Amino acid sequence: MSFYGHPLVTVRPAALRRCLGNLVSNASRYAKAISITGHRDHRWLTVSVDDDGPGIPADMRDEVFRPFMRLDDARNQDEGGTGLGLAIARDIARAHGGDITLGDSPMGGLRATVRVPV
Repeated sequence: MSFYGHPLVTVRPAALRRCLGNLVSNASRYAKAISITGHRDHRWLTVSVDDDGPGIPADMRDEVFRPFMRLDDARNQDEGGTGLGLAIARDIARAHGGDITLGDSPMGGLRATVRVPV
């Protein structure tokens, strides 16, 4: 994947597609509106997925990256999902030398931010 100009961002396309797909899938499962933005500077490619859903409490944001972790009090157990999406997404980001962070979205829900080095 590359954007106009330098520096070039080199990624494993299928893996990054899965990483971002997991984040967008989670957002679409719990929110009515989603915004995806990307930015590249001299050090990082940053992609943010914002939503207007219920979000994740700040004290649980590290926990949700654990495999099979689900916030069942805030989520409908009948919706499916195994609790692996965020764990897989973070593993992919870290395999690219980056990471994923979770924060508050300006839309009122959750912001998931993926950063990978250029």
